[in-house]
Amino acid sequence: MADISKIDSNFKAVTVDGRETVYYDTENAPFVFEGLAWNTPPDYYRLPRSFTKDDVNDGALGLSNHTAGCCVRFKSDSPFLAIRAKLAHSADMNHMPRCGSAGFDLYIRNQNGQFVFTKVVQPNPGEADLERLMLPAAPGGMNEYLLNYPLYGGVKKVEIGMAPGSVIAAAQPRKIAKPILFYGSSITQGGCASRPGNAYTSMLCRKLDAPQINLGFSGSGRGEIAVAEAIAGLDLSCFVMDYDHNAPTVEHLQNTHEIFFKTIRQKNPHLPILLLSACDFYDDGDKPARREVIRQTWLNALAAGDRNVAFIDGELLWGSEDRDACSVDGCHPNDLGFYRMAELILPVLKKLLHITE
Repeated sequence: MADISKIDSNFKAVTVDGRETVYYDTENAPFVFEGLAWNTPPDYYRLPRSFTKDDVNDGALGLSNHTAGCCVRFKSDSPFLAIRAKLAHSADMNHMPRCGSAGFDLYIRNQNGQFVFTKVVQPNPGEADLERLMLPAAPGGMNEYLLNYPLYGGVKKVEIGMAPGSVIAAAQPRKIAKPILFYGSSITQGGCASRPGNAYTSMLCRKLDAPQINLGFSGSGRGEIAVAEAIAGLDLSCFVMDYDHNAPTVEHLQNTHEIFFKTIRQKNPHLPILLLSACDFYDDGDKPARREVIRQTWLNALAAGDRNVAFIDGELLWGSEDRDACSVDGCHPNDLGFYRMAELILPVLKKLLHITE
């Protein structure tokens, strides 16, 4: 049972959709927050605070305020759940649903140990304070939950509402304790999933039962050496490198990709690393040349004796049948595109992580 004295709440019940509700701050135990590498709530910032525009481009600095990859896990026997959130900002885009860019989606762990989607809530246009009944009728008994934060929005505070007297406890430990870190573009950040849990990074981490750190920066994953050096200092279970799209030119990719990889590998000689090329591959333009840059980083690593690195050709990620149904605009995956990506990547990650079941 939770130590209620450690929960930041006034314990003053309010009414939400006719239900007496008590809110608890997710920044405090027994809630388990995941998704930030260098900062902790209420500082929901995905890069080191010490970074300036001399270290990384302005786009990545601004997008670090987005909470892609962040989530909170907990257990409760409350018969319902509500959410109350103060939003730093929310994002509306013409090719992505608001419930994906600015929404929260809730999962519950079933009897087979898998997290299953149950509800998504999102702000109305211009809404800075979100309060909603999130789960009207929870299954009986003690349940474990995972709440994903917005992909293209920021938060100031998130509280979970429960029936007065409900028990709150910490979620069970992850099967993989150390986070999987993804670095890349808007696709890595989750554009354009219909909700946060449908980003390929989130799908993979649910399947593997691992925490994620999402360093996807829309239009702004440029492979700066400062980012590689910061990642190299983290204790990770795996690193996925996917910034092909945001290299301005093939030459830029060639000048940064292997250096980025080697910077992390030098400090982490046994860290599993997966290299991806672009999922929206077409056999024209500079896509084949970009793929060869990434493939060459992999081949050079293998030639040097590295056995903890893998490469996936992005041309395979959407499959061969109905590839045109996998994106919203020919570039950014929809839910089908992300699902196919996760299904292809999953066995490769399992092999890198030596998971045999």
